[in-house]
Amino acid sequence: MEEEVRKELETLKGMVLNWKKDYLGWAPPDGGWEYLPREFMEEIDEHISPYIRRMWECEYLTPPEIREFMESCYSQVEDLRNTLGEMEAKELSAKGG
Repeated sequence: MEEEVRKELETLKGMVLNWKKDYLGWAPPDGGWEYLPREFMEEIDEHISPYIRRMWECEYLTPPEIREFMESCYSQVEDLRNTLGEMEAKELSAKGG
């Protein structure tokens, strides 16, 4: 993989991490956040996937590189889901529920 492509992927990873941070900030502490991971995944599908597909079409990325990159993006969705669940559990625990 060329250095420029590697830098581009790092920029995209940074965007995904910033989006995740925003979604964490939007979560109500006492629940009702269940839609956020789905919207986060949709954002990745809408903005990142076409970009990565175009990089493959231009032969900048191989299928294994694409799979690895997209798995890292989708792992952020799972991390968001887990973090939100932990935040809700702590809030309920603090309220004695």
